[in-house]
Amino acid sequence: MLYLGVTGHRFLTRLDLLQAGIRRALVEIERAYHAEQWAVISSLAEGADRLAVQCVWEHRPQAHLIVPLPLPAEAYERDFHKLESRQEFRSLLRRATEIMDPAPAPTRREAYRSAGLRILDRAAVLLALWDGKPPRLRGGTGDIVALARSRGLPLAWVHSGNRANLGAEQGQVSLEGFP
Repeated sequence: MLYLGVTGHRFLTRLDLLQAGIRRALVEIERAYHAEQWAVISSLAEGADRLAVQCVWEHRPQAHLIVPLPLPAEAYERDFHKLESRQEFRSLLRRATEIMDPAPAPTRREAYRSAGLRILDRAAVLLALWDGKPPRLRGGTGDIVALARSRGLPLAWVHSGNRANLGAEQGQVSLEGFP
């Protein structure tokens, strides 16, 4: 089983370019890691998490879904302001093969970081939709990518602006630590 962790920004632009980038990254992951079965590990946050899960299911319809929740589901849903987003979260959560209850954390920010760490603990490869900027928030995408790099975890990076388009870079794919 190939365990594919997901991290990324919440506010995405040019989804067409990002989907194409994710698809290219998945092909490269498949070339490097010849696994019969896949499991995608995602907290199902809005934006990159959900987009990546949908792309993985297009590529590997039988892929398992493992969801490390940062908070109890009801509390986590409060971060999704639109009804449609909460409904999408619930629908995806129902498809999960495994739901990991949240680890105790003193703050909401630490709860998100804890979920990110749980993703890294299980993943053989990390798929990141990230702008390439240094970490700004503990538990944010940049922090999780930095931790993955420090662990030597292979990284498939789809260049993705956070609330912005990266221009010609948007949707490009960089691979780090692949065999």
